[in-house]
Amino acid sequence: MDEKDFYRLLGVERGASDDEIKKAYRRLAQELHPDKHAGDRDKEEKFKLINEAYETLKDPDKRARYDRFGPAAGPGPGGYGEAGFGSDFQDLFGEVFSDFFGGGRRRPQAERGADLRYDLEITFEEAAFGAEKTVKIPRTVSCETCSGSGARPGTQPTVCTNCNGMGQVRFQQGFFSISRPCTSCRGTGKVIKDPCSECRGAGKVRATSTLTVKIPNGVDTGSRLRLTGEGEYGERGGPPGDLYIVMTVLPHPIFKRENDDIICEVPISFSQAALGAELEVPTLDGPVKLKIPAGTQSGKLFRLKGKGIASVHTGRRGDSQVIVRVETPAKLNKRQKEILEEFASISGEDTNPQRKNFFSKVKEIFE
Repeated sequence: MDEKDFYRLLGVERGASDDEIKKAYRRLAQELHPDKHAGDRDKEEKFKLINEAYETLKDPDKRARYDRFGPAAGPGPGGYGEAGFGSDFQDLFGEVFSDFFGGGRRRPQAERGADLRYDLEITFEEAAFGAEKTVKIPRTVSCETCSGSGARPGTQPTVCTNCNGMGQVRFQQGFFSISRPCTSCRGTGKVIKDPCSECRGAGKVRATSTLTVKIPNGVDTGSRLRLTGEGEYGERGGPPGDLYIVMTVLPHPIFKRENDDIICEVPISFSQAALGAELEVPTLDGPVKLKIPAGTQSGKLFRLKGKGIASVHTGRRGDSQVIVRVETPAKLNKRQKEILEEFASISGEDTNPQRKNFFSKVKEIFE
């Protein structure tokens, strides 16, 4: 391949648009950049060639001259070739390689502190009705002794003479000037000659914050509360991070939750189910009377409107679902057995309609 075939160097057709040429150059420049291939002369030469190609093809006049006469015609006014790295290239270079060079020489920027997470266990009732909880959060905070400067009270940090307060220094690598964080001041731009005795120059200390957390009603396991500014200390005057309280609701001995409804299974006796009864059943608001009709079957669900959990979004309360479970007597005395045997002997099919229906279907299947 002709080393001076600029189109082939960039991998584009001769009729390629300016945008296609620019995209091809960006891709190749990132791939062949000397920072990625230190000491590889072949990659350096290819990098120079694609820059030469781009400098020529991005300029309409240079491209027209190149298309007509080829590289033998020479650069002409303004030039193209190895030395042709103009200001336009520098602009694009800064855009493409800002990750390599840290975006140029900029003064140290304020950085927001890290977010924190705290896992909080709450009871079923606290989740349903809300609560206030006190939590202790270990985190970094600004040192009160030096007001976060890191310097002993009465003194101030001085400007780093190595980087002149920029936090970055430049050095030459190949034919590029590259910026890196200053090692003397660790990128802060300032040097603390007389550090604070409390934080030892860090400007921050570990402390335990005691916070009161208001839990809204209706939260569930996995719900998160955000406390703005209660996270880690921000660097170089940056704002602190946030604290996220993540809920875990402890199980309840008799209630279960289904969305905003609560479910409670209530055992009843055989006689209560057969004859009917009025029971006191538990709800979140206390006992409520529930009428059980005669002939109630095990698993029957009764719904108590508005006795569930308030929605954390709308505030509307769900329902309480009461499921009755008919309990078969486990231990019978002689007289109880006699009564049940007598009951069984005089019971007809009309007494147990579900049993009658079931065995009718079985009979149809196997006939």
